[in-house]
Amino acid sequence: MKKAHHNLEAWQKALALVKSIYTTTSTFPKAELYGLTSQMRRAAVSIPSNIAEGAARETTPEFLRFLYIARGSLAELETQLLIAADLGYLKEPDPLMTQLDRVSAPLSGLIKSLKTRANQAREDLPVYDNEPEWPPNS
Repeated sequence: MKKAHHNLEAWQKALALVKSIYTTTSTFPKAELYGLTSQMRRAAVSIPSNIAEGAARETTPEFLRFLYIARGSLAELETQLLIAADLGYLKEPDPLMTQLDRVSAPLSGLIKSLKTRANQAREDLPVYDNEPEWPPNS
């Protein structure tokens, strides 16, 4: 049985990113196995996992909460890629950065769409300290 999140572009692209991260980190020094390698893999796995968990929730605000967590993991992974590049573990970080962008775009689109739907349904949205007020005060 195919789950609803399987149809989400953000989830599909996040799964592809996980595979790329596992392949890339397999070339890192063994000394990083429990350090940067583990951190990057966990951050990468967290992205599609949170998208899936959110999609399985009952309400739009709950789904949004997990999408924000996925977006945070994406930012964490970007930072870790930059660190890996600075340490000389990555020959060319640009393809992975491009792949991050390919996950970020549909993820942000999904968040925007759900926020719009929630506002139209007048659901109470969770408030996050660093998230702008929605809808913006004009």
